[in-house]
Amino acid sequence: MYLIGICVEQEAFEGKIEYIQVMDEDGNVDESLFPKELKDQDIVGMFKYMLFARANDAKTLSLQRQGRAVTYAPLLGEEATQIGSAYAMRKQDIFVPNFRQHGVFLMRGLPMEWMYLYWRGYEEQLPKNVNGEAIIVPVATQMPHAAGMAYAQKYMRKDSAVIAYVGDGGTSEGDFYEALNFAGVWKAPMVAIIENNQWAISLPREKQSASKTLAQKAIAAGIDGVQVDGNDVIAVYKATKEAIEKSKDGPMLIECITYRLGMHTTADDPTKYRPDEEVEKWKKRDPLIRVRNYLVKKGLWNDQIEKEVAEQQAKEIDAAVERAEQFKEDPKSMFTNVYSFVPQTLQEELDEAEKNNYWQGGGK
Repeated sequence: MYLIGICVEQEAFEGKIEYIQVMDEDGNVDESLFPKELKDQDIVGMFKYMLFARANDAKTLSLQRQGRAVTYAPLLGEEATQIGSAYAMRKQDIFVPNFRQHGVFLMRGLPMEWMYLYWRGYEEQLPKNVNGEAIIVPVATQMPHAAGMAYAQKYMRKDSAVIAYVGDGGTSEGDFYEALNFAGVWKAPMVAIIENNQWAISLPREKQSASKTLAQKAIAAGIDGVQVDGNDVIAVYKATKEAIEKSKDGPMLIECITYRLGMHTTADDPTKYRPDEEVEKWKKRDPLIRVRNYLVKKGLWNDQIEKEVAEQQAKEIDAAVERAEQFKEDPKSMFTNVYSFVPQTLQEELDEAEKNNYWQGGGK
């Protein structure tokens, strides 16, 4: 007697990634996708923050070149991804950056002098009202932190999401996958935003991953993922707002397609590895140009308004730089901000330092 084996071929899984664009490169919008809660003044407000982020970026870059700031990572070209996502956050939501989210910090109310202090080498805890973490430079190490923080929000039954930013290069790190896997298993309220600016320092996106999209990496973690036009501030806002709402039932991944128009950091020279034609192509997709076109068409913006806004922002930036350069740090923070409490060993060192007037160089 012979047993005849039967092979049944079935489809084990099928997934797809949607792409969202609300405003095209000329400033035209798809009214069917336009968020109903957004009013004209919301778009004006986002545009002002985009201008502010770019002006702040140019100032910090100038300070670095003058030796008044340390190595800096410009955000030029990525303003829509940052302002759109930050505008969608609620006050109680927590954001976890990497090293390029200067626009998010602005929107979350971080006093500007704190940013300039950081780029002068003063790495300190952020004011609590900002509800975010400090700049994190090691690639993707912030992602497991964000997943754990999101789980903590769920455990404590808080109505808040954790929005974590990572670059396209960061998605190749183990920390990225582990964070998504953890958040997916525990249905933690985390929104992971991939700021895909096409280059991980000198490594292009196509050599970073064989995946057709980076958003589809969400599928392996069993969570929802979406890809958006990262130079469309309205699309980014829409995707982030919806993701925050959905995060009550579990995490979500958003891939923002944008472009780093400048260098990776001030220690980098992109002309050594990136063709000029590519940069010029992306300049035509400048996120500020399309919003300006939209506002001008609606009679909400003109050259005079932009001149007045630029002058006011320049004054605020210059005042913040002056405050930062006059700032006197408190050396005690190296003891008091290491742990949630000061252990006896550190207290003894602090007492000894104060006793010997170590701060003024009087100790030995």
